[in-house]
Amino acid sequence: MQTKKQDRIADNSPKLMNTYRNFPMVPRVVFGNGSFNQLGEILLPKRKHFDAPVIFLIDDVFEGKELVGRVPLLFNDKIIFISADEEPKTQQVDALVEKIKFDFRELPSGIVGIGGGTVLDLAKAVSILLTNEGSSEKYQGWDLVNKPAIYHVGIPTISGTGAEVSRTAVLLGPDKKLGINSDYTTFDQVVLDPELCIGVDKKQWFYTGMDCFIHCVESLSGTYLNAFSQSYGEKALELCKEVYLEDLSDNESREKLMMASWHGGMSIAYSQVGVAHALSYGLSYLLGVKHGIGNCLVFQYLKEFYPEGVALFNKMKEKHNIELPSGICSNLSDNDFDTMISVALSLEPLWENAIGIDWKCVITPEKLRVIYQKI
Repeated sequence: MQTKKQDRIADNSPKLMNTYRNFPMVPRVVFGNGSFNQLGEILLPKRKHFDAPVIFLIDDVFEGKELVGRVPLLFNDKIIFISADEEPKTQQVDALVEKIKFDFRELPSGIVGIGGGTVLDLAKAVSILLTNEGSSEKYQGWDLVNKPAIYHVGIPTISGTGAEVSRTAVLLGPDKKLGINSDYTTFDQVVLDPELCIGVDKKQWFYTGMDCFIHCVESLSGTYLNAFSQSYGEKALELCKEVYLEDLSDNESREKLMMASWHGGMSIAYSQVGVAHALSYGLSYLLGVKHGIGNCLVFQYLKEFYPEGVALFNKMKEKHNIELPSGICSNLSDNDFDTMISVALSLEPLWENAIGIDWKCVITPEKLRVIYQKI
């Protein structure tokens, strides 16, 4: 698709650009094999006192594993294991916040998320809801958070989602799948330790890495494209090609994919994603399909929008012998399709980035139904 550059405000709304958004970035990051060992030293200055613990939200795949023994627990710190089998939900955030407030007399000194995108998004959301009243679903949208979150740290154990660097915490709510997009969402500290990605299941490695790849394709071909997002997106795309099309050592692959994820997340700070993500949100909302595989299921049928990207995706899939599930939507009712289409169409900034301001003349419910029926 031919890129159409437009002067659009960087908050992903259709307002004309009179001012530039002053987006926050992660203020502190440490990168390198073994850098997880510095976590205790990093957290120490942020500890307020004995009754203000650090809460560690950790992917339950690590329960009973060596990594848990390396977590620098002090005083009455607490580990809460999180299942990443399903997409993070507003109800899950609210339950975690209620539990933390019930268990401790004071607000924690910090929240540390250790895991993939699901756990990182939960950590961001919980840190916000500990200081902002009400259910997390009321903050799904853009710039609805009023008070700063408590100190929060992100430590990815799989690379691709960009959750470690983004200003959003994507949640599945009762009525929609949408992120808490705010200046307070971004992590205060990120630890990028490629060694933590050792042992990731190959299919999950592919699906999550393709989330990054698709981020880049959508950002680089979108109408919101600008020099800031382009510089990060092009580097992330280059790294994805190296990881998935070249024969790298395991360590090189882990390091490069971790940096691709970082750059891919940065590429949409001043831009947006597009068609694949919008349609994937519909799959996640109705069927609970996880984000990475959802993007892959959709993207394979988007040659009309991203011909070069789909061709590269197919080469990567073939090289790594990945066979995508089929028949996901084969037994859905008309109401089911209508629900997915409604969720997808509600993400207007994604469509405007992908197609332009006249996207409603191009994207119809019938067109989306045809794509969903192929999955």
